Amino acid sequence: MKRRLLFLVVLFCCTVALLALQKPLFMLWYAREGFSAGEWLAVVWHGLTLDATVAGYIAAPAVVLTLCSLWLSLRDRTWRILLRIWLYAAALLTAAVVAGDLGLYGYWGFRIDGSVLLYLARPREAMASVTTADVLLVATVFLLYGALMIGVYTLVTRIFSGARVRNRLVWTLAVLLLGGLDFLAIRGGVSVATANISKVYFSDRMVLNHAATNPVFSLLSTVGGNEDYASYYPFFDEERLSAVFEPLRGDRTPDDGTESLLTTSRPNVVVVILESFGRTLFDERIDDRWVMPNLRRYRDQGVWFENFFANSYRTDRGEAAILSGYPAQTRMSIMKLPGKSRTLPSVARSLGREGYASTFVYGGDLNFTNQASYMYGTGWQRLVWQKEMRFDAPTSKWGYADDVVTAFFTDEVLALSERGKPFLAGLLTLSSHEPFEVPYDKFDDKVLNAMAFTDECVGRMIDRWRDSPAWDNLLVVLVADHAYSYPYGIAYNVPLRHRIPMIWTGGAVRGPRTVETYASQIDFAATLLAQMGIGHGDFRFSKNVLSPATPPRRFAYYTFNDGFGVVDATGETVYDCTAGGTIFENGPDSGRLDVGKAMLQATYRDIGER
Repeated sequence: MKRRLLFLVVLFCCTVALLALQKPLFMLWYAREGFSAGEWLAVVWHGLTLDATVAGYIAAPAVVLTLCSLWLSLRDRTWRILLRIWLYAAALLTAAVVAGDLGLYGYWGFRIDGSVLLYLARPREAMASVTTADVLLVATVFLLYGALMIGVYTLVTRIFSGARVRNRLVWTLAVLLLGGLDFLAIRGGVSVATANISKVYFSDRMVLNHAATNPVFSLLSTVGGNEDYASYYPFFDEERLSAVFEPLRGDRTPDDGTESLLTTSRPNVVVVILESFGRTLFDERIDDRWVMPNLRRYRDQGVWFENFFANSYRTDRGEAAILSGYPAQTRMSIMKLPGKSRTLPSVARSLGREGYASTFVYGGDLNFTNQASYMYGTGWQRLVWQKEMRFDAPTSKWGYADDVVTAFFTDEVLALSERGKPFLAGLLTLSSHEPFEVPYDKFDDKVLNAMAFTDECVGRMIDRWRDSPAWDNLLVVLVADHAYSYPYGIAYNVPLRHRIPMIWTGGAVRGPRTVETYASQIDFAATLLAQMGIGHGDFRFSKNVLSPATPPRRFAYYTFNDGFGVVDATGETVYDCTAGGTIFENGPDSGRLDVGKAMLQATYRDIGER
């Protein structure tokens, strides 16, 4: 029986090693990038997570066959033949993916994904750009890599023994324990983030992140993800969609005459994304005590956006809306599609072209919902998150509490300021999230108490900046990622559920100002860049809120599960696509329904084109 267990352990370890071998092979193939020894090691080390996941998938059928061997009496030769049939097939498939990926990367610029299936359906077009040398090299890699894997698996299966054993229940439990460990490898560990591409991203050089990515995982994780997004929500024909959507676009709006909110066109920019800070919570007061006294103080001292809305109810979609000016989706998240999310415009990339260094800090796991791949893919140069933090403090389900992270981030911003180079710094808070367990005791209600805790942490952070030389050239943007269902029981799709605060403060702000224009998170990017005199023509959906030339439609747009809402000065409209009709409307019909339909249809069409 020990030989069975040894077989499973050796099989898994050998598979991980075989998959890890692909990384130096990839880097040798593309050695023109000029990798250092440290980068070679980092690629292999960071890539082990997804190598283990793929190895877990390959080992899983072997675990099942091993369990069967405890209860079925077959000859050793028969069991080994069954194991080899699966392992040889897995070896050939893996070799085909590895070889094909090496050949395609030079043309595509990203690791192989589910889109390859579209080309296999049209082999003539797929081979149009492929040279004979490409075919020979790919075929050579396939044969050598496949032969190596088959050779290793032939030796490994010799360890297996199908001899009958005593105490089958005990040994069954032992195999099940190994199966549980195999499942953890498939899942990607025990953290809240399951296996995804972000787990191997570690550098602002995308080629290194691509080198660390397991091509088999990249393919498997996107198979079935090549839906015809452009065909989703076919509300209008081409001509009608163009007519409705054209006036809503933000990328063709000139910034001439934009009101200036800043004292300088090149401030250091800090964006603090506040977890679940809904407007209803911002306005809440218990026994004459504000839940968010610090944010209310900054509202009175800075620029306050009175009619501002989140584009969704999830952090990943809110981040893409804020940082990329990209509308949230109804039943998917573009952040979970690395092949598409990396093509999005972003504030980080736009400021990077102007010489800004960029740093993003989060006290939790940026692997969750592929945040890390999105961040690196859209131009953020440095990510600091839980795995790199070593605080003498407990962690919650989501990571370090906001008190220790905001203290760290405070010092980071001050250090960046002292370097004299313009910078963009981002922070995502996390304590004001379920289960709302914080080291604080101000309100009996757990939700209100957690919100108050984060508000106090943010208050201390900004006050420290205010007392430093960094303040004079600092623009601090406070904006929620999404709202929260408060008062409790508020419907998930009504406009009030999506209303959030946005405040601009800092020494670079001219003075107090209230912006009454209806807007949402997607409008932040264009508004910020316009204030800095930087073009925002690549932000198709983002409007400069302060431009007098903004198209006549000034509105806030949000989505929920298979529906959308549109709010403007004339009223509110909520449409449920599943029900196929308007479920709430307040105010005269001013074309809000067409606005929402056009925005949703154009968003999915844009996704399909990426």
